[in-house]
Amino acid sequence: LNLRKLFQIIIKKNWSYLGMSDFKVEIKTSEVFPEVKIIKPDPWYDYRGEMWSTWDKDWEVLPKKMEWTISKFTRSRKNVLRGLHGDSVTWKYVHSVYGEIYQVVVDNRPDSVNYLKWEGYILSDRNHIGILIPAGFVNGHLCLTDECVFHYMQSYPKDYVDWMDQDVMKWNDDRVNIIWPIDNPILNWRDR
Repeated sequence: LNLRKLFQIIIKKNWSYLGMSDFKVEIKTSEVFPEVKIIKPDPWYDYRGEMWSTWDKDWEVLPKKMEWTISKFTRSRKNVLRGLHGDSVTWKYVHSVYGEIYQVVVDNRPDSVNYLKWEGYILSDRNHIGILIPAGFVNGHLCLTDECVFHYMQSYPKDYVDWMDQDVMKWNDDRVNIIWPIDNPILNWRDR
């Protein structure tokens, strides 16, 4: 038995022990919105770095018969605020791939007991937190570091709701009174 084969046998027998076959995750419900889920993977570390899962259908937090339809990224520089955007049919799963982001979620359903309430989260490439945002909510993210890469997956029942058909709420809407970490974000024309 050579050293290589011995190593393969040891790894195969101890794969679960090493944590490689079962990535753990903590799924919590938002303190403000029972529909919003906060997903925190527990990374597996070794001398090379770390590895984690951002999404697994077995977590069963996306409604039945829904699946991710599209996956997008945005790259932003410090103080860029994108949002608040959303619609009545699209679910989103958001997280930071690079940098630190202040993520805000607002209930935009007029018939909800939580209408116009908001909650903020810090998402980063270090904490690996993701937020599952249901349809009927608007959300926005502010880049806190020199550069941020934001990833979001979307699930919708029929056609994609493009930007011209989305609900848009001003970042500083007086009805909501979001507390942002800065007063003068860099905005797109439709977010002013």
